[in-house]
Amino acid sequence: METPLTLDRYRLLGRSGLRVSPLALGTMTFGSDWGWGADKDEAHRIFAAYLDRGGNFVDTANNYTNGTAEQLLGEFLHGRRDRVVVATKYTLATRPGDPNSGGNHRKSMVSSVESSLRRLNTDHIDLLYLHAWDFTTPVEEVLRGMDDLVRAGKVLYLGISDTPAWQVSRMQAIADLRGWSPLAALQIEYSLAQRTVERDLIPMAREMGLGVVPWSPLASGVLTGKYTRADLAHDASASPEGSRRNVAAANGSLTERALAIADVVREIADGKGTTPARVAIAWTLLDPAVTAPIIGARTLAQLEDNLAALEVTFTAGELAALDQASRVELGFPHDFLNSPMPQSVIFGGARIDARR
Repeated sequence: METPLTLDRYRLLGRSGLRVSPLALGTMTFGSDWGWGADKDEAHRIFAAYLDRGGNFVDTANNYTNGTAEQLLGEFLHGRRDRVVVATKYTLATRPGDPNSGGNHRKSMVSSVESSLRRLNTDHIDLLYLHAWDFTTPVEEVLRGMDDLVRAGKVLYLGISDTPAWQVSRMQAIADLRGWSPLAALQIEYSLAQRTVERDLIPMAREMGLGVVPWSPLASGVLTGKYTRADLAHDASASPEGSRRNVAAANGSLTERALAIADVVREIADGKGTTPARVAIAWTLLDPAVTAPIIGARTLAQLEDNLAALEVTFTAGELAALDQASRVELGFPHDFLNSPMPQSVIFGGARIDARR
């Protein structure tokens, strides 16, 4: 019988030796600057409860709640910094109108890391992500800048987020060939409502040795069942401020298709006597390429509910229902190569076990 997952049953991050919990604690909810996050006291309760359960993987970014998330995390880490794997990100602009306050280039990278170190009140970042690809910075500049930070001891491990698969694989190959610090983690949106990453990003990560760290496994809360068709009329703004509903609508999570998937998630949760959030998070853990989905709780009760996803198991029928509701076409060349005629002419009828 398989041993059930717990926060203190750690996993290796990609091809590194870094041990992390199977659920990461997101901190985009730390601070009320954007109008919908947790205040300092509630954020501290969430953080403490996560660590008390054995959790050690905390995710933040340079601009979450305008920097408050990192500042609060820095305060909470006092006296227990070494037991926590702190991941933060650079890329997003911090000074409107300043072209160099954001982006993937070295100036943005170094400035962001120095500011994060001050807010986090630490001398090193365990895992630094490039937050989002800007399509303007040469990959060699990014990789060499990251490697310099590792060699300086300011960063220990490297990751990348929200970047095309072909670019990530190219960067990993360059890092390997030049002896630069490799990428250990890939942070991407992945949920029952967002499975297009199964086409290239997740297979690429598995092949290139990156641990997948999914963000928004609840599709900005849509898979919890908190939204209805009436919410589809919401006129979203581009700002993360205001409400969680605005964030869900602005990033494309609040759609008719996502709500239909949420209906199936709720039906399965009701049949299992559990909650939709637990079902949705547990599903993301089934992919062997996934290291640790990020949970972003706004209250201690939400955290406890999300952590219980580690206890959820599925029947074959339940998995089939979830797959039928959420599957996406892989497209060319995947569907073509898996069709009968190409398989026949490639393998000539021979049976080959391709598992590695």
